[in-house]
Amino acid sequence: MTLEIAGLEVRFGARPVVSIGDLAVGDAEIVGLAGESGSGKSMTTLAILGLAGTVGATVSGSISLDGRELIGLPDNELRHLRGRRIAAIFQSPSMAFNPVFRVGHMVLRALRLHGLSGSEASDRAAVAMREVLLSPSLLRRYPAQLSGGQLQRVAIALALALRAEILLADEPTSALDVTVQAEVLELLRDLRDREGMSILFISHDLAVVAELCDRVAVMRAGSIVEQGPADQIMSLPRDPYTAELLAAVPKIRTGPGQ
Repeated sequence: MTLEIAGLEVRFGARPVVSIGDLAVGDAEIVGLAGESGSGKSMTTLAILGLAGTVGATVSGSISLDGRELIGLPDNELRHLRGRRIAAIFQSPSMAFNPVFRVGHMVLRALRLHGLSGSEASDRAAVAMREVLLSPSLLRRYPAQLSGGQLQRVAIALALALRAEILLADEPTSALDVTVQAEVLELLRDLRDREGMSILFISHDLAVVAELCDRVAVMRAGSIVEQGPADQIMSLPRDPYTAELLAAVPKIRTGPGQ
């Protein structure tokens, strides 16, 4: 599975907010899209999902999945691709769940919308919950009865149950404490290694990106200023903006008097 972006332009009226010359996520690869808040990362996510128009933006250029152009696809075809082939998780997992419905109601509804029977949806949801190290019994609870980390794992379980090929993870750990953040990162790494899932990991935190990603693209003011292997970007950045981001990463000093 390959997701390729070329000449992507996202605009609000005449004002461009995203301009990406090229970006690709290869098979079973984790690519980080890093940059400060307001750099255009989340709008890129919406464009890939075919949802930029819901916030009033227009999209041009090319976004292709295994060579199939996504820009311009009819809404019914995009709905089939969302979830089934491209899934997404976001910064605040609680916002992805309706508080008046049990978690399982929403998970099973999503699976049924993609053609599974009731029993198939239940079985696949239970298996996926175990794969993210959660008890299927949690599906009987309401969102407020689960922690943020548990809700994020449920969202990942839904992507697994739908057997998505690529996961767009938009700031999925920034609302979590450090311990839970590490657990979610380890789960994402395991999904790539065990399931072969490709991941576009979007974050403002270069330390997290460096820990998880194979390649990194650094975004500023809607454009990618540099991209390459994660170790190269982190150790020898070419663009001054990347160097500034790296300099802002907190460092733990050890030694006498520290």
